[in-house]
Amino acid sequence: MRIAIGLEYDGRGFCGWQSQPSGCGVQDAIERAVSEIAGVQTAVTAAGRTDTGVHASFQVAHFDTEAERPLTAWVRGVNSHLPGSIAVTWAQAVPADFHARFAVEERGYRYLLLNHPTRPGIMAGKVGWHHRPLDERVMQQAANLLIGQQDFSAFRAAECQAKSPEKEMRLATIVRRGDYLMCDFRADGFLHHMVRNIMGCLVHIGAGGAKAEWVSELLTHKDRTRAAPTFMPDGLYLSHIRYPSRFDLPDIGRAPWAE
Repeated sequence: MRIAIGLEYDGRGFCGWQSQPSGCGVQDAIERAVSEIAGVQTAVTAAGRTDTGVHASFQVAHFDTEAERPLTAWVRGVNSHLPGSIAVTWAQAVPADFHARFAVEERGYRYLLLNHPTRPGIMAGKVGWHHRPLDERVMQQAANLLIGQQDFSAFRAAECQAKSPEKEMRLATIVRRGDYLMCDFRADGFLHHMVRNIMGCLVHIGAGGAKAEWVSELLTHKDRTRAAPTFMPDGLYLSHIRYPSRFDLPDIGRAPWAE
């Protein structure tokens, strides 16, 4: 039987999603907990591999098991073996051809940015921060230039292992809520550090360091060294994963902020 589960987690304290020999990955914690309920060592595959310090308000994973358990066991039972910073939010039986990673049609990230002269306290590690005033309207103008099928080499980390730098950006919005900017990006896929590199450039533009048209120049030149530094991981959340409708799965989770 194949089971899909929804997850949310605080990325601090983990070395990203991917399993590591030291056991510091979110995947390591999930596999240990699922294995406790399954009664045997069980591998878990996720929709996306978040980096160190990056959070997920909505992650999807799957695993195969011969253990006959009620779906509540894969939620409450697994949660009883997880640290408080990780939670399974739902579980659902899925067909054998479902694959958490390869069946994804669209992924989405949200970057939550505090724009205030003083650094965050209670939200430290959960939001990014920029102390100078940002013009979200100009940032939106720049974000609009990212839409469509593009070569995102200028926003690609040097260690990125993706076969192609071309992705289709389908949504890029910047919305201010008081001192916070909610920056949403949806695409058919993302390159390593792509959102954080985009955020570095958008913040630079919003602070008056460059015109919105700079984004077009970066896309044209395809040169990472021309772009702004990679922005901090603190405010980045994997927040949206869409599968074909036949699987009847949710596509968003519980957001840790108000819309």
